[in-house]
Amino acid sequence: MQIEEKPAFATPFEWIGGEDKVRALVERFYDLMDLEPGYAALRAAHGDTLDNARQRLFWFLCGWLGGPSYYTDRFGHPRLRARHMPFTIGIRERDQWLACMDQAMGETGVPEDLRARLKDSFFQTADWMRNRGG
Repeated sequence: MQIEEKPAFATPFEWIGGEDKVRALVERFYDLMDLEPGYAALRAAHGDTLDNARQRLFWFLCGWLGGPSYYTDRFGHPRLRARHMPFTIGIRERDQWLACMDQAMGETGVPEDLRARLKDSFFQTADWMRNRGG
């Protein structure tokens, strides 16, 4: 008889460390966007303040990672592409978003195997969000 191993974590939300870790990731992501010149185009797309974006990304990521559904409870289906249509998202913005998130994941201690999985998922989503060529 073979004993089947139970996965260490039921969801990526548990794997990342719950709300506190998601909050730290989001905070570092937006702090880096403000601090790093390499993310200037990405930062410019966000307007004067990042407060609303910080809160919404936190809510979204909690649910997307398998935790509480804060975003959908407030706003319904994320409709990511439709909600981002007013913003110019080309390859440069996509790549800056991905680089900023990857740096934030590294600096907040997201486990390497989870980080690799998230990078793949983030790329697929970010590439699908593009609404212009360059």
